[in-house]
Amino acid sequence: MLLTDVVLVVFIALLLCYAQYDEFGMDLLKVQLSRCQRIDCLIFGGLIAILIYRNVTIGGALLTTYLLISLALMTFYISYIRWPKILFKAQGFFYANTFIAYNRIKAMNLSQDGVLVIELQQRRLLIQVAQLDGLKKIHQLFIENQ
Repeated sequence: MLLTDVVLVVFIALLLCYAQYDEFGMDLLKVQLSRCQRIDCLIFGGLIAILIYRNVTIGGALLTTYLLISLALMTFYISYIRWPKILFKAQGFFYANTFIAYNRIKAMNLSQDGVLVIELQQRRLLIQVAQLDGLKKIHQLFIENQ
């Protein structure tokens, strides 16, 4: 097995573990967010397709081709099937795979188009929920935890 195959197996295994943990591991208040730009995922998928084509045309290892195809399938799952979400816990919340404690929040505002703006100490989070019911759940949670 080549070094490339080992690296691909490690990354695929890590991606599968992350997908399992993200989907089933954190079971608290989950609010689905709207999907943003998918063009980056499309570009990454195109690059993987180029690697698959190049590996097939030069007669590369069949295992590498299978691993690249499985990486492309995982990319499709992460990009187009899985919904981004915000997860709330008692001490804070997870947003974009980052834990943010409630005591770091300086201010919160709601824009007219339904975007929740959370101002932290050093940056601003723009949270766009998929359904307006999600904003009601977030509001209810913040009222209960004050």
